[in-house]
Amino acid sequence: MRAAPTILHLDMDAFYASAEQAAKPSLRGKPVVVGGLGPRGVVATASYEARRFGVHSAMPTAQARRLAPNAAYLVPRFMLYRKVSDQVMELLGRLSPLVEPLSLDEAFVDLEAGGVADDSASARAVGEQLRNAIRAVTGLTGSVGLAGSKMLAKIASEEAKPNGLLLIEPGTERELLAPMSVRILPGVGPATGDHLRRAGMTTVDDLAEAGEAELVRLLGKAHGVSLHRMALGYDNRPVVAERDAKSVSVEDTFDMDLHDRVRVRTEVDRLADRCVQRLRAAERSGRTVVLKVRRYDFSTLTRSETLRGPTDDLGVVREAAARLLEAVDTTGGVRLLGVGVTGLADYTQEDLFAQAAGERAAPADPAAEDPGPGEHGDEPAAGAPEQETPEQLAARRWPAGHDVRHDAYGHGWVQGSGVGRVTVRFEEPESPPGRVRTFRIDDPELWPADPLPLVRDPVDYSSWPASLPKSRSGPGSSGGESRP
Repeated sequence: MRAAPTILHLDMDAFYASAEQAAKPSLRGKPVVVGGLGPRGVVATASYEARRFGVHSAMPTAQARRLAPNAAYLVPRFMLYRKVSDQVMELLGRLSPLVEPLSLDEAFVDLEAGGVADDSASARAVGEQLRNAIRAVTGLTGSVGLAGSKMLAKIASEEAKPNGLLLIEPGTERELLAPMSVRILPGVGPATGDHLRRAGMTTVDDLAEAGEAELVRLLGKAHGVSLHRMALGYDNRPVVAERDAKSVSVEDTFDMDLHDRVRVRTEVDRLADRCVQRLRAAERSGRTVVLKVRRYDFSTLTRSETLRGPTDDLGVVREAAARLLEAVDTTGGVRLLGVGVTGLADYTQEDLFAQAAGERAAPADPAAEDPGPGEHGDEPAAGAPEQETPEQLAARRWPAGHDVRHDAYGHGWVQGSGVGRVTVRFEEPESPPGRVRTFRIDDPELWPADPLPLVRDPVDYSSWPASLPKSRSGPGSSGGESRP
């Protein structure tokens, strides 16, 4: 524990949904849900307007639609979210060399290591400046927690939401934590929380009063000791600087199980393409290709192949993924497929281009070893791919919420598609709400597009954190507060 609240935790507010509202003027102030839109889709983020209806992350999208039928349901745009995240992380990096990202929208910062704060007043000033900077550069809001430990800084940012700042003065930890639920503590999930509840412990104060010996008896030595220390407000975990990603991967869950072997191979090729795109965007290469297959009965198989050296060559990754697929029994159907690359490096071994062809032992035609129809006789025969419906084709090419450009009408985003049509709303982040038009899904003047910046002319923060202008005014802003 520190004597000053110099550990900062930033958590962007409803990040994906807020980014979509910032990009789409017609959705501001309205319920927005971002996630998978198929029958098996799951909510990634819900705007605060959608949360009022009970929608929350990790909820099945079908359930969310029942709770908030009039919300806008959008497919995630990770290209946009990563760009905004990079802007935010760049600001954090100017505060300290010790920045520990937890996700695209969340990070710890050691202000003391950066020499920008050494007491409550300076920590608060930096926290407020950071919130202003994020608003000016990205157009979005974030909540800031400041405390003498990571655990308390994270609790503070959660209490400050949305768009606020909360500083917990050192020495007040025990008083602050006492009435809170045990679930607020790191490592206390639903199962541990239920176990503690059955033992009569529902608040953090209950844990502190129970004593270390009782918690060790209930949870084991390691967990019991650490939980008792946290209940007393002790947490000495350091902020760890960003580590390199260990892998790059993509995966898709399908609305209906895939039975046709040719279709499965096609999807694996498509996933390999996306994986290599991400690998190249990160300016990395990898040595081990991984295939993930979740079958109709929810059993999950993972297969991997290590190459002679790192590569970012699409042909090599495709061929390796195809070889791995040939060793997997997909009889009965496939719910999910994933392709990943691990063993990342900063360079590429160019002579790997011919590796896949030279080492490949199986036939080039993935249908050649297909066992044919199953015992029930209802699977399509090999070589006769399942045909996607027009609605599935349209949803794949024109995902709801994604960016498009029309030769005549300019930039817009997809409101929906189906029955051979795609509906587009033409607007930009800094324009008024735009008009809606409908086109054929094969209209030659309509093209997929990259996301536009959320703020056209962001304030220059190259001098951060020496001096900062005031932030742009925005809705929902709240001042900082301190807690004893």
